[in-house]
Amino acid sequence: MAADNQNHHHPSHGDNNYTDLSQVLAPGSSNPATPRLPPISAPPSQFHSPSLSRSPLLVLSPDRVVTAPVSATRTPRGGARTPGRLRTPRFITPLGSPLRKALHMTRLDPNDAWLPITESRNGNAAYAAFHTLCSGIGIQALVLPVAFTALGWAWGIICLTLAFTWQLYTLYILVQLHESVDTGVRYSRYLQLATAALGERFTKLLATFPILYLSAGTSMASIVIGGSTLKLLFQTICGGACSSAHDPTTVEWYLIFTFAAVLLAQLPNLNSIAGVSLVGAVTAVGYCTNIWAVSVAEGRMPGVSYDPVRAGSDLERLLSVLNAVGIVAFAFRGHNLVLEIQATMPSSEKHPSTVPMWKGVKFAYALIAMCIFPLAIGGYWAYGQLVSLFAYHGQDTSRFILGLTSFFVVVNAVSSFQLYAMPTFDQMESMVVTRLKGPCPWWIRASLRVGFGFACFFVAVAMPFLGSMAGLIGGIALPVTLAYPCFMWLNVKKPTKYSKMWILNWVLGVFGLALSGALIAAGVYVVIDTGVKASFFKPI
Repeated sequence: MAADNQNHHHPSHGDNNYTDLSQVLAPGSSNPATPRLPPISAPPSQFHSPSLSRSPLLVLSPDRVVTAPVSATRTPRGGARTPGRLRTPRFITPLGSPLRKALHMTRLDPNDAWLPITESRNGNAAYAAFHTLCSGIGIQALVLPVAFTALGWAWGIICLTLAFTWQLYTLYILVQLHESVDTGVRYSRYLQLATAALGERFTKLLATFPILYLSAGTSMASIVIGGSTLKLLFQTICGGACSSAHDPTTVEWYLIFTFAAVLLAQLPNLNSIAGVSLVGAVTAVGYCTNIWAVSVAEGRMPGVSYDPVRAGSDLERLLSVLNAVGIVAFAFRGHNLVLEIQATMPSSEKHPSTVPMWKGVKFAYALIAMCIFPLAIGGYWAYGQLVSLFAYHGQDTSRFILGLTSFFVVVNAVSSFQLYAMPTFDQMESMVVTRLKGPCPWWIRASLRVGFGFACFFVAVAMPFLGSMAGLIGGIALPVTLAYPCFMWLNVKKPTKYSKMWILNWVLGVFGLALSGALIAAGVYVVIDTGVKASFFKPI
């Protein structure tokens, strides 16, 4: 029994120093000091996942076996092993997997343990619902009635329903592709999955810019929306009594909003802003509900018309319709954050992260549907070609409702800034972590985030007119939401040729790319035809 205890000793829970796997697994090892351990395997999520500590752990990789660092002090051999129970590190589950899986175990890239997206893995379905709801619904949904002015009742509802169903399907694809049961690899970022599935060259050419825009561009748009709404909130609360030459200018309101966003951005990682996302989700549902409820309660405008706006030539009508479809596509966002959100969850073979993530997504999108459809349909019913609550019901609605709605928009914009800026924070800090080969110092992290926030502020002041190009922006970002996930599924899952899934994903992927090109062309035409005022450094 003594010999048995010595030959089957396992490291204790508190020890983070582990022996070389090549010595443990190699037959006939000549090193007598190395204990002979039985083959063990970690659950798929933990292979490419750091533990809740900030120490680099072990991962699964198809490449090669790499020696893990070994401390001079071995795990103590004291104590007898409890019969029937293995003493293992807290991040490894003794699943008794075959030796062929253990042979794939290599050393974890230490960067993941120190980056804001992956340094904490204690998320759950509720956190996923908060993040998904906050990222999936935003101020861009308020322009949906504008799309109905070109599409009309029937085609407006059809396009909105098809877009919602399509993007929910591609969201399901991304959730399923987050981790591979066969290899144990977790793709914790959208660009990582795109590179693995579509190739590095394709990703750099066609996926990087939309992803960066959806992160940095949405953060910049949050400053424009939040700053402008802060000004409106100030005017709503004060009425005419506060009008004076000493009132803050629009740029100063942008600056006030940026200070608040940058201060909140000092929260270290994606899991730490779950409460922020909850507040952002509640306020998003709040202002969407306020706007459509007030619009319906106040009734239709006198002389409202529901006839679709028709341009002169057939080409102009077609481009106008395509631009409206782009606005519908622009209303759905958040796919670039799905993998990052799922990366915050623990996972194992028995309890994969796919299950709680999909539960959170279903709950979030049920609420999104209850906000977006009444907002689009109720707003179009009330105003027809006129789609502004503040312009047409500002005098009829109480200042409390208008002020509360503005307050909800501001809080949601601050919350969305944190969520959409996190991939950019992760990218910036990864360069520091790679260079230092250790965690990013707090003062560098704070400096990077402050610098990013004020860079977005500068762009928001320089180009405040970008919000008027919703159709064009929707066309550029559409492949990330509707097309690329379909091609990823084909390359990773490799369904049988001409099977239902093969045909479905090829049709949706190709149609998504074609639609994106058409929407970009239509968006450019509408921008030129309507004459967007490029008021550089002159925010209204």
